[in-house]
Amino acid sequence: MGPLPRTLELFYDVLSPYSWLGFEVLCRYKNIWNINLQLRPSLIGGIMKDSGNQPPALLPRKAQYMRNDIRLLGQHVQIPVQFPKDFFSVILEKGSLSAMRFLTAVSMEHPEMLEKVSRELWMRVWSRDEDISEPQSILAAAEKAGMSTEQAQGLLEKVSTPNVKNKLKETTEAACKYGAFGLPITVAHLDGQTHMLFGSDRMELLAHLLGEKWMGPVPPAINARL
Repeated sequence: MGPLPRTLELFYDVLSPYSWLGFEVLCRYKNIWNINLQLRPSLIGGIMKDSGNQPPALLPRKAQYMRNDIRLLGQHVQIPVQFPKDFFSVILEKGSLSAMRFLTAVSMEHPEMLEKVSRELWMRVWSRDEDISEPQSILAAAEKAGMSTEQAQGLLEKVSTPNVKNKLKETTEAACKYGAFGLPITVAHLDGQTHMLFGSDRMELLAHLLGEKWMGPVPPAINARL
């Protein structure tokens, strides 16, 4: 037997495009590096409030930089990401509370579907400029990810239950306790120590901590399939 996989936790919100970038890179490496990747749906609004931070897009220069940065990173990571046309309505008015509660319910009852459903929600909001706040939008994403209508409807009925609400709150609070001031954060548990890395651009440093090889955002095994 080889060494046991190291545990990595990825805290993310589908409202965050940088979370999508980090998510895809880690999903590509989870079978290359010796890691146990645990996906942690969280609420970026709660983390911003707890830390006293604010969305970068509220500052005009940061917003302008972010728009170009996301476009270039999407090309680099090979993800079809683009800004929603009505960015401020999507981010500040509609938000992601319903979507993240739904993903929390998925993580609790059908964890094997969490990666695919998360990806479909990102695809809706950050690639096709589609809604993720209405129940029918969330159902469409879940069904596209491979869930049956009955499964998805059953989970949707649980998003307002105390169990789901409390779980999302607990996961968000856990991210705050690790020191989060935004998302994504990757938390590596190594040799009795905990390392919190912020953002989607710390993968080379993560590889160093793990003692693994960094082969770029699209490693050769994945590149052959893209």
